[in-house]
Amino acid sequence: MQEKIHPNFYENATVNCACGESFVTGSVMEAIRVEICSKCHPFFTGKVKMLDIAGRVEKFQKKHANAELGVNTKPQRRVVKPVVLPKDKKAAAKAETKPAATAEAKAKPAEAKK
Repeated sequence: MQEKIHPNFYENATVNCACGESFVTGSVMEAIRVEICSKCHPFFTGKVKMLDIAGRVEKFQKKHANAELGVNTKPQRRVVKPVVLPKDKKAAAKAETKPAATAEAKAKPAEAKK
């Protein structure tokens, strides 16, 4: 191991929780502040604590309540094909006369062979 590159290890580092609980552990930090510990975490206590930020929980519950009832909350989107218009009138005139011109051209060689 290289010398003087590793952080100092504190064997008696104190961890302070927002609920008021504190305990001692080993860490590279001398004091640690946490929001939730094993004394106040819902998994360990069995109590349900709702931390709602900007109505996300209500939105989630509403979405899944409708899903259980079989109601689709999102409206169906209609697929509309865009209409492609020619850039100028000459191109439009060519597009209209082109199919007729090709039909006449196919008919003329057949008549010429007879």
